[in-house]
Amino acid sequence: MAPAVSFNVEAGASDFPAKLTKQVLVCSIIAAFGGLMFGYDIGISGGVTSMDDFLIKFFPAVYEKKHRVKEDNYCKYDNEYLQLFTSSLYLAAIVSSFGASLTSKKFGRKITIQAASVFFVLGAILNTAANDIAMLIVGRLLLGAGVGFGNQAVPLFISEIAPARYRGGLNICFQLLITIGILCANVINYGTSNMHNGWRISLGGAAVPALILLIGSLLISETPTSLIERGQKEKGLEVLRQIRGVDNVEKEYEAILHATEMASQVNNSFKNLIQRSNRPQLVTSSILQVFQQFTGINVIMFYAPVLFQTIGFGSDAALLSAVVTGSVNVLSTLVANFTVDRFGRRFLLIEAAIQMSIAQTIVGIILAKYLKASNSMPDNYALAVVILICVFVSGFAWSWGPLGWLIPSEIFPLETRNAGFFVAVSTNMLFTFLIAQAFLTMLCHMRAGIFFFFAAWIIVMFLYAVFFLPETKGVPIDEMNERVWKKHWFWKRFFDQDGK
Repeated sequence: MAPAVSFNVEAGASDFPAKLTKQVLVCSIIAAFGGLMFGYDIGISGGVTSMDDFLIKFFPAVYEKKHRVKEDNYCKYDNEYLQLFTSSLYLAAIVSSFGASLTSKKFGRKITIQAASVFFVLGAILNTAANDIAMLIVGRLLLGAGVGFGNQAVPLFISEIAPARYRGGLNICFQLLITIGILCANVINYGTSNMHNGWRISLGGAAVPALILLIGSLLISETPTSLIERGQKEKGLEVLRQIRGVDNVEKEYEAILHATEMASQVNNSFKNLIQRSNRPQLVTSSILQVFQQFTGINVIMFYAPVLFQTIGFGSDAALLSAVVTGSVNVLSTLVANFTVDRFGRRFLLIEAAIQMSIAQTIVGIILAKYLKASNSMPDNYALAVVILICVFVSGFAWSWGPLGWLIPSEIFPLETRNAGFFVAVSTNMLFTFLIAQAFLTMLCHMRAGIFFFFAAWIIVMFLYAVFFLPETKGVPIDEMNERVWKKHWFWKRFFDQDGK
């Protein structure tokens, strides 16, 4: 039995006795390296696409536009193939997350995580050795398969092994590793930007977190829920005792057993997902993914060096500014780790929406007034934009970033959990693809207005969080319907009609 850290679940936080054991901590951290893979890729793309050696080899037209003296500040990187390099990964992630949902249910969360790391290693090797665009895109597609498998399995894995009281903080380890991955990528891009073919080192670095995850995944335990769901009841009970650090787990075991029995009666979880009683979870998990992307965060993380060059920073200064925003991202995600299970999900989402919308609006005003088509922005205003982007990133990092993954992973009943989370992941990847593919063109045509566009969406997100999002803090994962959805002023009507 794993030694237990001396933090007992407080009364009222959960009906199930549990300690925060070292085994749960280690398994959560290892699994969260799937987030490091995802984050590294987000961070590496924007830096690589601003490197001259990379542009000369694969996108010479963009290189020429970049160095034209009179080229429009907002349009110098507008190229559909350059955008496809970034966004193709997310098309593959959409398709692969469906396969991952089936694999996760039939073979378990652990093997799905292992498959994610294998896909990512193969993609990193191809990208490092790429000699033409086709090879580059195939590598990106393999990376996308890794992202799809990892993002499908890791949040579910952590939510299922974590005690209810600590589920939020542990699950946010996934987002924390995403932010660390982005920061590592920014630092590596800064170090390789002036090296000949430094982009190969940057792209090849993606293999490192994937190998760590692959080796680490050999050490983690499968979740009790997955074991019991696949008929291994005694093994599931044994693992449950180990990860809870107590012998008295019968009540939680019975709850999981009941959930698996209910799930076994569902022949088609995707068909069951569209039933009236599953709509609250389906709508909420999907719309959170749309909202997460329409904050504008990924365009800032994808294209941070490009964006900072647009407002007048040199290449090295732009990469260094990206490192600064990446550091803010990591530190702010740590805030979420320590506050999400204290203040709750809704409080963080609502506060951050106010903070983010103000920052986006002021950035839009500054750019509209001081950045024209062919000038450089005054240094003091350029610095103000960097600071405001850091304010925006910090708000996202302790709210809509981690909670966009946490909430969908904890709100579905077992019979629709894999299918429901697949819809969430694929929705996230679809809108990430759309934003990544369109951003540089939107920047070219909308100019500073793009920041007002995202600010308006954040106001919509604020209203949704205030009126339609229930609090899930401290509620056991298999009791969400009874304790959360059936008691919400709006969503309870979806249960009354069919009696479920």
